[in-house]
Amino acid sequence: MTSRIARLRPTADFLTPRPSRPHMPGYGLLPSDQGSGLLPWKWAEARLQRAHTYWIATASGRPHVMPVWGVWMNLAFWFSTGARSRKARNLKTNPRCVVACERARGQVVLEGTARRNADRKLWKEFAALYRRKYNFDLSGMEAEPVYVVTPDVVFGLSEKDFVGSATRWSFAGRKRASRA
Repeated sequence: MTSRIARLRPTADFLTPRPSRPHMPGYGLLPSDQGSGLLPWKWAEARLQRAHTYWIATASGRPHVMPVWGVWMNLAFWFSTGARSRKARNLKTNPRCVVACERARGQVVLEGTARRNADRKLWKEFAALYRRKYNFDLSGMEAEPVYVVTPDVVFGLSEKDFVGSATRWSFAGRKRASRA
């Protein structure tokens, strides 16, 4: 059974995730009031939008990691995959997953829940962004699943000041967002 992705009516909490310092014992992270401080959310969003390739980790029994192409749209990560792929089979059993941008420096890691999109209008919006980004037409692939990964938490790890700027953004307000 697939979950229908509905447009969310954003609340202030939904639009602005709460930044904090991640809990990373042994890494020497400075308190958020020392060093350069927490990274702004726009830093993470820019990397989520610009990355070419993303790594997605799924699990159902054994872990599985694969590169995918995707887009950052409507405050979520969208990607397509084959209906019989390991990713799709894993997500059907366990929708929890992790998405990371291709870069090791200036990294963004998103932990969230994937749902299969069933909204034709949103599929068209996704396909248009995908075509502009990758010069690849998804026409004729409408039967293959498109997943929407809604973040619970996003981590930002700057290449310039790791110990002073490592940031964790929490999306606690998403649970309170109302469905349109």
